[in-house]
Amino acid sequence: MRYSDKVVVVTGAAGGIGREVAKAYLKREAVVVLADVNRREGSRLEKKWTEKGWKAVFEPADLREEDQMGQLFARVLREYGKVDILINNAGISRFRSLKEMDLPLWDEVLAVNLRAPFWMARLFASVHRGGYGRIINIASTRATMSEPGSEAYGSSKGGLLSLTHALAVSLAGTGITVNAISPGWIETGDYGLLRPEDHGFHPSGRVGKPSDVARVCLNLTHKDSDFINGANFVLDGGVTRKMIYPE
Repeated sequence: MRYSDKVVVVTGAAGGIGREVAKAYLKREAVVVLADVNRREGSRLEKKWTEKGWKAVFEPADLREEDQMGQLFARVLREYGKVDILINNAGISRFRSLKEMDLPLWDEVLAVNLRAPFWMARLFASVHRGGYGRIINIASTRATMSEPGSEAYGSSKGGLLSLTHALAVSLAGTGITVNAISPGWIETGDYGLLRPEDHGFHPSGRVGKPSDVARVCLNLTHKDSDFINGANFVLDGGVTRKMIYPE
């Protein structure tokens, strides 16, 4: 599917998974709004990709702030008149021990990882004019499995899965579908530094890449994927299906 007539908003687009997702849509001729708090990297990517002839537009936005999310949508509508696809990718982890996790830190994680996707989806729905529309929430396998110190992050991602199917039902009949992707280990650093045992731990034989997530996004936002709705796609190379016992 070409996306030459589509306007895509990707949050957290200045790095990692978000950057690769944005790039995938740009390659398919979409207008892609790079929403991120990192002004330096966002501006650099806009310049780099615009010079390639791609339609990349950086919009600075701190997703902890309600007014900045509203201003983001207002600017996009003013410039392009619509938003077709929303990828709620931005997230923070802030792993802390139970004793170290305080309420301000907890609130910050929930604000970025759960409150912001809700509000962005609400804004998206409020400007949607019927017909094709797609929302994808990037969750995590930590929504259903944990490690020490992951209370805030895991709770936010578990909430994001619930938000996904609630939105799908609430938006029934509008033409908007809402789905989630739950990545496992997606290496956003130097892939070449990974060890053989890192890859071997995965039933698929390798650690994931941001491009793996981007491909699923492209499939879920295809115009013919309208029957996939309220679903969560686990993207972890089979790790969460693997039984692990002490040796």
